[in-house]
Amino acid sequence: MSFVDLFGSGEHLRNLGHFAAIVNLATVDGDINAEEEVQLQRFARKLDIGESEYNKVLENPSAFPIQPPNTVERRLERLHDLFVIIFADHIIDDEEAELIQKYAIGLGFSSETSKAIIKRSIDIFSGHLSFEDYRYLLNKE
Repeated sequence: MSFVDLFGSGEHLRNLGHFAAIVNLATVDGDINAEEEVQLQRFARKLDIGESEYNKVLENPSAFPIQPPNTVERRLERLHDLFVIIFADHIIDDEEAELIQKYAIGLGFSSETSKAIIKRSIDIFSGHLSFEDYRYLLNKE
């Protein structure tokens, strides 16, 4: 058995940690609802998480630490994934807001930067876009 077979690739371990963060956000406000379950299944496919790993993460998501990506683009993509699961039920509560702040810092954003990104992301996911932002997004290729 090779080293990779025993411990998995670095990218796969990062994906497991990211999926565990998504599961934590889905469960922070109680049981996983139907919309969150659909999103979790989608993320499992996207992140190449097998059924047995999926079940292990659901049982104990805290056993899988966050391993931040190396680029800002990948960090933003991971943060976006976290907002998708938060807004699966169309709202963000205080516990989710606190946890997303911790995850943003865990992904490598500074405290100040993470607060700004989170505030802006909440505005975007909540549908509170200004007309200028709306127009910019429509015209963006």
